[in-house]
Amino acid sequence: MTQPSFETHDVFNQSPPFADVNLFTADRPLVDAVTAYGAAGTEPELAAFGALWGSAEMAEQGRLANENTPKLRSFDAKGFRRDVVEFHPAYHQMMARAVEAGLHNSTWTSEGRPRGAPSEVVRAAKFYIAAQVESGHLCPITMTRASVAALAAQPDLLAKTMPVIATRHYDAAFAPWWQKRGMTLGMGMTEKQGGTDVRANMTTAERAGDGYRITGHKWFMSAPMCDAFLVLAQAESGLTCFFMPRFTPDGAVNALRFQRLKDKLGNRSNASSEVEFAGAYAVRVGEEGRGIRTIIQMVQLTRQDCAISSAGLMRSSLAHALHHARHRSVFQKHLADQPLMQAVLADMALHVEATVALVMRLCRAFDRMPDDLKEAAYMRLLTPAIKYWVCKSAPPFLYEAMECLGGNGYVEDGILARHFRESPVNAIWEGSGNVMCLDVLRALSREADAAMAILKDLAADTNGLPGAAAAVAAIGQAFRRGDSERVARLAVEKLALLAAAAALNKVTPRHAELFAATRLAAVHPSMYGAVDLDPADIRDLLERALP
Repeated sequence: MTQPSFETHDVFNQSPPFADVNLFTADRPLVDAVTAYGAAGTEPELAAFGALWGSAEMAEQGRLANENTPKLRSFDAKGFRRDVVEFHPAYHQMMARAVEAGLHNSTWTSEGRPRGAPSEVVRAAKFYIAAQVESGHLCPITMTRASVAALAAQPDLLAKTMPVIATRHYDAAFAPWWQKRGMTLGMGMTEKQGGTDVRANMTTAERAGDGYRITGHKWFMSAPMCDAFLVLAQAESGLTCFFMPRFTPDGAVNALRFQRLKDKLGNRSNASSEVEFAGAYAVRVGEEGRGIRTIIQMVQLTRQDCAISSAGLMRSSLAHALHHARHRSVFQKHLADQPLMQAVLADMALHVEATVALVMRLCRAFDRMPDDLKEAAYMRLLTPAIKYWVCKSAPPFLYEAMECLGGNGYVEDGILARHFRESPVNAIWEGSGNVMCLDVLRALSREADAAMAILKDLAADTNGLPGAAAAVAAIGQAFRRGDSERVARLAVEKLALLAAAAALNKVTPRHAELFAATRLAAVHPSMYGAVDLDPADIRDLLERALP
């Protein structure tokens, strides 16, 4: 093929576009983790999804959705209040494809009950792949999926909404949800004065006929074009969860007054808003005064997706870095053949192997928890720990991947700059790092015996791995301390690392041994590649990462 040229130079020694790649079959760690955690036999379905989402067309739609950000239209041409958000067609294309694949509902039956194994693992594999292409649109997808868990507290409302949630039609029309072929749901919890401390919320709810009137504000409410939202407000008996539709039962636009869209570091394709409720209509979900207990059922699922999404971002950045290194020549050798670059990429590949194994192990717990008390306990204890470690490890990982591409990784023409800007959000949303650590401590205090049983299982699953026994002892000692909160970050990170080693040991034992040796038996250096891996292990890790 003729190389492009300018008047002054030829263009060569550039890696070709990383496109038209099957994001499932080209990812051996994902394929093996899916099989290990109960979804063997779903490979054809996941391969079809991976081919579609790895296409150049989907990559282009993701780029367009991020470059053409949403716009708030508060009024129409005649001055009537509308409060609508306009999106580029590429965003709607991403949403349509995600809904078509059931990312918003495939873990539920049409009656709103958990579908059972291996639906969580299969959906997680798809979500992991989709996050590699465009993450912003996954916000309303994950909230819609998770809202079903909260709506279960109000069976009559769930029975009305579930037939619309259960479809695989994406309907972007601004119309009452009961008139649409499909619907999405959002969530509004935090307020200016409280943030994570939702008990400090001041938004009020007063009974009005068969519903309530909500007056107040939310400082963060994502995906404002959803058809309804689950919001927290103070009712007569305390903080309560409410279902707030965009339209009132008579078909009028509900009194949600969007003040502005957030100008965010990343997550650019997704609209996040500040909103006021001027006596907005809503109906109660669950008992009055039990709002946190109701909505926490939703939050567990959104935290799960935060971890899956961050894992997907790291996987994508590794694949792009490795692809570039295999085509870029420096000092008469391809970058991928340079020993120092091999050390960096292999260490990163090892991190991704452990991460994808861990999130799939967590999803197996979500699959099994309705019928297995121990898996339910694993889910409650490990979800915040896994979110903490996976999401907080993403930004430095993304930076390292950018550096592998040099200046080409830093410019907005490539996907890694977008991934890097996206990477902090999952650690912040749905509970920041300290909140996750406190939630682990809370789970330990409430279910001490179950937590100790989980720790014993992790000890058994990591038996013989370097540093595992010492890690188990250190975790138990830290959590028994009277001042355990002071060392919670240290203990929770070690718990997540132990769980990752255990999860990886079921997938690829040799790599579990390497992971334990570099993360449990020793403190992993702050820089990737500052480890001593055998050349044979390096070759194996890189070949598995991207054949």
